[in-house]
Amino acid sequence: MEGSGPATFEACGPWPVQLRHHTKLTSEDYVTQKAWRLASLERCPLHPRGGCGFARHGTYQRVEPPGMRVARCYCPRARQSFSLLPDCLSSRLVGSLDEAEQVVLRVEASRSVEQAAASLRPDIELPGAVRWVRRRLKGVRAALVALLTLLPGELGAAAELGALRELLGSERVLADLREIAHGHLGALPRPVGFGPAPLRVIKPGQPLQHKEGPDPPQAPGV
Repeated sequence: MEGSGPATFEACGPWPVQLRHHTKLTSEDYVTQKAWRLASLERCPLHPRGGCGFARHGTYQRVEPPGMRVARCYCPRARQSFSLLPDCLSSRLVGSLDEAEQVVLRVEASRSVEQAAASLRPDIELPGAVRWVRRRLKGVRAALVALLTLLPGELGAAAELGALRELLGSERVLADLREIAHGHLGALPRPVGFGPAPLRVIKPGQPLQHKEGPDPPQAPGV
């Protein structure tokens, strides 16, 4: 089966451990070929010498694309499960990496995030569409900034996906970055890496407060 191979161990902080299933398949092809059946590990990441009863532990379903399943393994001694996430899927975000890439490219080609959101998600109201876009945009941009620092010789100074497409000669840059940065995935934010979401930057002296929103309805007589 094209592009299928062993998963590689990448720790991801306090969350359940996620592993990379190296594959060149798109999410649609992964579903069609049921490639999760070939996702496996030779040994337990926590007990490489064996003896812990490490074995496959079924699969779980992803919402998108339809029919997608992700293989799991389980270590009885550590009581720890490991999910084997294929390169075509976003990490801790609904959908594929290719979808996230198209969202970011649309933003780069639009006058604003709002314009991109309105064209990408006309099925929902604009505030919800903007949140949907920003969840993908924030993580991808944070990953690109981190990779430019970690791998300056390989990625040059291309801070946008459009420029990286030309540099790498690829139409699936985010999936390719999983391979290029395979040793750093535990530190990279979702949806590219397996690390935590980017933290909100708080400037010194800036008060912590709730996000802005509509005023609550006034009580009668006020």
